[in-house]
Amino acid sequence: MQRAPSSWVIDPDDPRAPPQDLWDRMTPDERQRVLDTLPSEFEVSEASPPEGDFHFNPKAAAKETLGGYFQRIGRRVYLACELPVYYPAERMFAPDLIAVLDVQVKERSVWSVSAEGKGVDLALEVLWSGSSKKDLEDNVTRYAALGIPEYFVFDRRRRRLRGFRLAAGSARYQPIVPQEGRLTSAVLGLDLGLEGDRLRFFHGLAPLPETHELLTRLGAMVGDLEARIDETEQRLDEERQRLNQTEQRLDEERRRADEAEQRLAEALAELARLKRERG
Repeated sequence: MQRAPSSWVIDPDDPRAPPQDLWDRMTPDERQRVLDTLPSEFEVSEASPPEGDFHFNPKAAAKETLGGYFQRIGRRVYLACELPVYYPAERMFAPDLIAVLDVQVKERSVWSVSAEGKGVDLALEVLWSGSSKKDLEDNVTRYAALGIPEYFVFDRRRRRLRGFRLAAGSARYQPIVPQEGRLTSAVLGLDLGLEGDRLRFFHGLAPLPETHELLTRLGAMVGDLEARIDETEQRLDEERQRLNQTEQRLDEERRRADEAEQRLAEALAELARLKRERG
């Protein structure tokens, strides 16, 4: 790992990006060295172990579902799960899911607000067995202070969904009021809702299909296509058989016509012969 510029020392136990004024004074090489030095991976703490599939699957499904949707409509939205986010001079954090609008969609090791020139537009946390205080109190205060426009918390165990949005000109969140059981995200232009213990995204009344649903639909479409191909090939075989039978009948008719023509010619020749003999 490269050393950061001497003007900014990164504490491995509390890594932070430089304050914005210091970043602005750095050369491009110094900035790159800072980015190369900011940690993107951290050792798992035994006091805070991973939460397993119940925690991982919802955020992975959300990332894949939203990624597929925005790709289909041609909207550039960067999505990442547990990516280290560095605001200037702020303690690093890594939400379960972040969304940033209208930026280049590519792989990143960290999200540096100073380097990207843009902060996070939406954060989503999945709560399973961790601390509800962290997600429903601490993060509500912190994310609002950082200016993240929207924040959602999906409590899978309790089957609850909460949303928060910055009020205009304020550094405090206001709860997003559910409409017919769903929360509207102005950032995504979508609604969020629950189906049992599953988090779903909706465009209008239609839920966005998840990857396994798309694969099921694709499999059904392929099956239908293969069935139609088989039916078409069967009809073609039947048409070929009928064509062959028709050609065989035509050949038989031609053979009979040739035989009749030959007999007629023979009869005419015999008639001519008899006329000559009589004459």
